[in-house]
Amino acid sequence: MDLTTLDIQQARIKQILFKSQLRSVLYGVREADENLFSPQNNALGLWLSTEVKPRYPNRPEVREAERLLQHLLATGRELAAQYRQGQIDEARRGLTRIEQVGEELVAVLQRLSTQPPKLAA
Repeated sequence: MDLTTLDIQQARIKQILFKSQLRSVLYGVREADENLFSPQNNALGLWLSTEVKPRYPNRPEVREAERLLQHLLATGRELAAQYRQGQIDEARRGLTRIEQVGEELVAVLQRLSTQPPKLAA
């Protein structure tokens, strides 16, 4: 079963949810929860591991999506740490990095949904 437009929309929503939760941390609305930065407990990470990886176990796009997710979560963790250390403006400015990596991740998933797997020659 291929990734559908609905699947890509789900990924985008999960990525937006992460950004929203991180933003609420960086604006003092909530405390940073380690589950937010854990690929095993993060909604996008769970979706990748339970929906995408089983469908496309050998596709390089999946490995790239996992790498980008790790980068996204690590960057989010760094920004939350900056906020806790009083570097509030710097942490908030870092949200642009989150936006960039998140868009890259969705683009990789979009590519996965539109490109058929390469056949061995």
